[in-house]
Amino acid sequence: MTNDLDAALALSRFGLGARDGSMAAIGSDPRGALRHEVTGRALGMPAGPELRSSPELLVDLYAFLKERRLERERKNEKATAQDAAGRPMSRRAMMTGGQSTAVSPTAGAMNNRPQVVFLAEVDARFNGTVREPLIGFPERLAMFWTNHFAVAVSKGPGVRTLAGAFEREAIRPHVFGRFEDMLLAVETHPAMLAFLDNAQSIGPDSRAGARSRRGLNENLAREIMELHTLGVDGGYSQRDVTSLARIITGWTIERDQKGPHGVPLGQPGTFVFNPNAHEPGTQTLLGASYPDNGVQQGRAALRALASHPSTAKHIATKLARHFVADSPPPALVARLADTFTRTRGELSAVYLALIDSGEAWHPELAKMRSPLEYVVALLRASGEKPKPQAIAGTLHALGQPIWNPPGPNGFSDKVDAWTSSEGLATRIDVANLIAAATPGSDDPRRFARGILGPLLSPQTDQAMARAANRKQALSIAYLSPEFQRR
Repeated sequence: MTNDLDAALALSRFGLGARDGSMAAIGSDPRGALRHEVTGRALGMPAGPELRSSPELLVDLYAFLKERRLERERKNEKATAQDAAGRPMSRRAMMTGGQSTAVSPTAGAMNNRPQVVFLAEVDARFNGTVREPLIGFPERLAMFWTNHFAVAVSKGPGVRTLAGAFEREAIRPHVFGRFEDMLLAVETHPAMLAFLDNAQSIGPDSRAGARSRRGLNENLAREIMELHTLGVDGGYSQRDVTSLARIITGWTIERDQKGPHGVPLGQPGTFVFNPNAHEPGTQTLLGASYPDNGVQQGRAALRALASHPSTAKHIATKLARHFVADSPPPALVARLADTFTRTRGELSAVYLALIDSGEAWHPELAKMRSPLEYVVALLRASGEKPKPQAIAGTLHALGQPIWNPPGPNGFSDKVDAWTSSEGLATRIDVANLIAAATPGSDDPRRFARGILGPLLSPQTDQAMARAANRKQALSIAYLSPEFQRR
């Protein structure tokens, strides 16, 4: 029974949920199988023809934005010419202030490009990488870090186009590496620079500052300290936020910008350092001085933040809260923080400390699956492969639209966020749809035992036995506390 329970917890608490045969596949050594996913770095990479690099995607986006602007100008010129000629306007033109609403086929196709890329990224995960692993702990970690370093596609077409690439390029390659490397990759990625407006931040005393109406923007600096590293109680002041904002001025995205001698800064769509916009001079952050040596000033500051004791505690708390309990055991948090500090932020060591802890294997299902985790578990259990539009729509209806949190702090990781009556009612609709689509003719109670193992309660088993049909029995399983909680 111990191995059976561990297998169920490995798949539910640490993984993506059971699929057909996975419980038995890890049954002989569940904890060893979980450790192997860490030591073997078993994390897939989303793939597909639309999943290109950020620079390539941005070059396409820049062309789209330019074409859209030219199309608007052509429509306005045409409308102005018609009005000047005294030609009667159509009823539709009258209703739109004299501007035609027609769009050329080329512009119409280009207008969909950000959404085409977005849906391709969704499909590559929900019908790709989440299906592949036996347990899926690395995939869960990718989800965790993407939420920790959150960006929101509602910011605009740039972030919508890049949200998936951000995860592919800044998160996934560093999930098993050092936190410092992930932090540097995240804060220099075009998606984060655009989301938190650092691409528009200009040092007041820089060369560009003397002739620009824009000034210092502290958004990215504040979230780096409050959310990404030290935590809200990490011991920094507003002066530190302003200092970090000055340090990272000039961190921007290349788009036809010129350096001091009129030379392009880099390839379009890439992260570049613009010395014209950088605030000159030595800066003091958390009591340490950082000389003005260009882009290296910011890199040194981020490395120091990554190794700060408050960062170790903040990351340890968030990992323990995500996988174990809303109020994680202090001893567990201290152990994870100590591992983080001792290994200089080696994330694999922190994960192994987590899964080797007794607190992480308590049989009580203390956490609620978020909508994202719930949908993934449903798809793995049922084998259903919906279109990406349906997946995105379902997550939106459940209150966790993919890559679109309400703020830079990401979606909540606490149980209360996902137990509202409205949210649970929507889960009923989703569970019924998946139950109707779940293939096979097996006894649904046998099916439930295969995906829940010893977590299946007598109450759920009895309720399934009394169900009117297979669909209803499966819905009961998908809506059971032991399926919705982990």
